[in-house]
Amino acid sequence: MGALLSVVVLVFMGTLFSYARGSSSNNQPIVHFDKKPAFLTVRKKDGSGETEQVSIKVLLETKCKSLFSEFNPLWWLPDGHTQTLYCVFGNFSKVDLMWYQRTLLRLSDGGTIGLDFAPADHNKKLKNDTPIVIIQHGLTGGSYEPYVRAILSRACAPVEEGGLGYRAAVINFRGCAGVPITSPLLYSAGHTDDTRLALRYIAHKYPDAPLLAIGFSLGANVITRYLAEEGEDTKIHAACALACPWNLKENNDGLLNSFTGKHIYSKGMGSNLLRLMKKHLHSLIQDPNHYVAKAADQALKLKNPTLNDFDDTFTRIAGGPAPHFPFRNADEYYIWGSSHNVVDRIRVPFLAINAADDPVVRNVPMDGGGNGLVVMELTTGGGHLGWFQAGPGYIDRWTTKPVLEWLSLMGEDVVHDPIRRGALIYTDADGFLREKGKEHLGCKEIEGSGALFDGNNGEDGVLQGL
Repeated sequence: MGALLSVVVLVFMGTLFSYARGSSSNNQPIVHFDKKPAFLTVRKKDGSGETEQVSIKVLLETKCKSLFSEFNPLWWLPDGHTQTLYCVFGNFSKVDLMWYQRTLLRLSDGGTIGLDFAPADHNKKLKNDTPIVIIQHGLTGGSYEPYVRAILSRACAPVEEGGLGYRAAVINFRGCAGVPITSPLLYSAGHTDDTRLALRYIAHKYPDAPLLAIGFSLGANVITRYLAEEGEDTKIHAACALACPWNLKENNDGLLNSFTGKHIYSKGMGSNLLRLMKKHLHSLIQDPNHYVAKAADQALKLKNPTLNDFDDTFTRIAGGPAPHFPFRNADEYYIWGSSHNVVDRIRVPFLAINAADDPVVRNVPMDGGGNGLVVMELTTGGGHLGWFQAGPGYIDRWTTKPVLEWLSLMGEDVVHDPIRRGALIYTDADGFLREKGKEHLGCKEIEGSGALFDGNNGEDGVLQGL
């Protein structure tokens, strides 16, 4: 009851704030380019087949014009709180409908991740060199998330229907969106090996296709860290990060130092994680003497935990394998898993969009790490994964159009290196895909994969939008 009252108060205060600021406020986003923007190879417009070098700044100014447009929120979602809460409680069941073809991958550590491909009949309709949109969802989400569907419903629609005609693959974390947990390990904001294996599988299956990644919130942090870790060897050709949490410790501290941050957002995320863990408890505690099982036993004692409570009890231990895990405390995990200090190591075109009124992510680095390939954008409003505005007869998200323009630019105009990055990928005697130099990581498709997956329903007991 207390949390509901707080939500009502936030909505009321937000509406008052909307009227108080009037219509004269400047809603122009801040877009940061490095002093020396990188030059990308693009196809000439004359159809000659020749290429030219154009700076990423000029390309975005001419090909992604909506990035520089104002964000004007719906009058009844005027601030970051109301935008964020609508993400969680809004009804999106009849818009941006998506169905997928699900492939389950068994990992060499015994774990399982789920890849949801779209369109569901993509292998019958699309060429092997069709660009692939790689999605990493937020904290406890999956391919069903409305913020995922808002982009993929358009990116995967046929060109003749106004879409991009692209293929997509959503990487569902262990235990999310109906993916089973089959080993004593969950996932975290800093662990990138599951993403690395999913990309290995996709790159091996579609070697001629550019891979264009989009990460949301926690998934954005994972994508950013993966790009920095891989450097020149990344399987991804371009990436976009939405509502990335960047400095995990500072943003966690910001949540705990605010009443609404602690009692609404942090407890909402912590409780979501606890419900997800409970759903898969049997798989996590099969060996009661395992350190993850002991951590799960302690987590079960938590009542309405904050995100910090859950991470300090469980994620710091079960969020990834050795040698990094377990950490001594949540702060040590947050410092290790942050992404704000690694963007200088990214070696592909990278666009990040955050909202200045995001109540979850208050600390946003806008310098781009001195990296000419990195573009940082900060909108005046939008909340956490919201950006709701009025569309033609429906509620739309401001981010949809610029992200689609970015995907079109990176998938159609930019010429990517035809030589596949990274070391040789091969199949071992047990059917696992391995990569030279990273033989400890392997994955293989589970027999019976390929079933139709309805991506329009959330997961029971887990709040959407987080």
